Amino acid sequence: MLFEDTYKTVTSRSEGIYKDKGSKFIGIALPVRTEEEVKKRLNEIKTEYHDARHHCYAFMLGATKSASRYNDDGEPSGTAGRPILGQINSKDLTDILIVVVRYFGGTKLGVRGLINAYKSSALEAITASRIIIKTVDEIYVVQFDYPMMNQVMQIIKDSNVKIISQDFDLKCRLEYLVRKSLADHVFNRLIKNKELEVSYIRNA
Repeated sequence: MLFEDTYKTVTSRSEGIYKDKGSKFIGIALPVRTEEEVKKRLNEIKTEYHDARHHCYAFMLGATKSASRYNDDGEPSGTAGRPILGQINSKDLTDILIVVVRYFGGTKLGVRGLINAYKSSALEAITASRIIIKTVDEIYVVQFDYPMMNQVMQIIKDSNVKIISQDFDLKCRLEYLVRKSLADHVFNRLIKNKELEVSYIRNA
């Protein structure tokens, strides 16, 4: 990762193709956020390429890369999923699923050949993708009485945070999204006023 609160990921589906001795390997890279989404996308690809012999994959989730997994789907252990995950790591990506679909060409490639094929097709998919840098963001809520409106809004404006929702009644409630590295600064500015209630909700 470039900084503590940034990470790299892909924006949309991309594909790459690798061929060796008649076998065709289709690498597909997809942005994902949760393991449930991984399962859904994987099932969609298995349906799309239902006639393929193998659907090997690897994924990485979370800004801190807290969750990852790979699967060889019937290929010899360590020849498919691990090389795919290796490419994800080498490009420092997360929130990504890469599936490599194999159509067998009749000739066995051997362990080294398989590792190279899955590694290369995963790399082709990554190379075809658009990689972006995203920030790690957090969501907070601030509650206050209506007379405090101008003061709160001035802090929000000065701090360059994004308002997610707002409810301005006698008792006002405002949810805002802030970059992690700026979160404490904004929080401390708000709680200087004892009449404001500020609470962390979750990571965005």
